[in-house]
Amino acid sequence: IPRADWEQALSDIPRHFEARLGFMSQEHHLVRNFVVREIPIKAQALSPLYIAQKLDLSPERTDSILEDLEKHLTFLYRNDQGAVTWGYPVTVERTPHHITFSTGEHIYAA
Repeated sequence: IPRADWEQALSDIPRHFEARLGFMSQEHHLVRNFVVREIPIKAQALSPLYIAQKLDLSPERTDSILEDLEKHLTFLYRNDQGAVTWGYPVTVERTPHHITFSTGEHIYAA
């Protein structure tokens, strides 16, 4: 494609992400970042109560945030019990993609 078209497309990226992530509060980011950090450490699904306790949020607020994040198909997926099984880019579900962190944790990639 012509360079000018490519550069125009790149310049639209910040606006695209701002529109896509505009629903997220500071607490949404807090929950999302926690899930992505914690899944490799725990190597198991994270219950909403566990997340709420670790982040000092009410269980109701945590459930609301998890629902928002899942509804927007943005960052996470929960199993039938409501526990978070993946927070992009990591998951406790078996995939063909494996990640090993410099700290030694092994996990699947989403």
